[in-house]
Amino acid sequence: MTPVQKKELIELTNAASIEELWDIHCKNMASFGFDRIMYGFTRFLTQHSLGDPNDFLLLTNHDRAYTDKFVGDALYHHAPMVRWSLDNDGWCSWRVLGEMMETGTLTPAERRVLEFNLSMGVIAGYTISFRSVSSRAKGAIALTAKPGMSQSDADAIWEKQGELIVLMNNIVHLKILTLPYTPPHQSLTKRQREALEWVGDGKTMQDIAAIMGLTQATVEKHLRLAREALNVETTAQAVLKAAFQNQMFRIEV
Repeated sequence: MTPVQKKELIELTNAASIEELWDIHCKNMASFGFDRIMYGFTRFLTQHSLGDPNDFLLLTNHDRAYTDKFVGDALYHHAPMVRWSLDNDGWCSWRVLGEMMETGTLTPAERRVLEFNLSMGVIAGYTISFRSVSSRAKGAIALTAKPGMSQSDADAIWEKQGELIVLMNNIVHLKILTLPYTPPHQSLTKRQREALEWVGDGKTMQDIAAIMGLTQATVEKHLRLAREALNVETTAQAVLKAAFQNQMFRIEV
């Protein structure tokens, strides 16, 4: 590992926000030849669903023409490498897609996703599926090679730099899990967050009202609005979801 690469790893670990982290990571991956990347993470995985799309943490530098279709029209539901990610940990060359085509193991829906990707220049690359300690959580990242690169070119890069690329992506994944992330329309106000924090600390409604200098009715209102913002039914679920998103006990900077 070169001094420059060590510096890049340190920059990743010191990133103070997801935006800063993602900007650094996109530049790092582009330096290896992967100029378009897409990261996805869910904590609400079930046997038959990835969970509510509004709860996904999704990061990408693909252009809108691609994401509006792949994400907006939910093509990811039928993406072969998404299926691979759910069933596996580690990394995988997209060479397997050609093998799936040849052996006829792709469903018609998966074939349509592959054809769309080819039409958008998403041709060669690698997918990394991150190991999780929870059966409800899963994260993965797709690294798309630059236009003009073949899968053989991407494989050659991976042969030389694959371990470092995986290390960088593992660091980014673990770092993301520590940083606050607020999905669209799920942001909490300072008062809502404070009320949830006191609930998380085990305080009673009477205690919270006294601590915050509010009436119990006002505390209940803040908690109700927090539940609505987070799209959950109970305050316990709100505490859990806010904690997952690192919206609670935040250090204000």
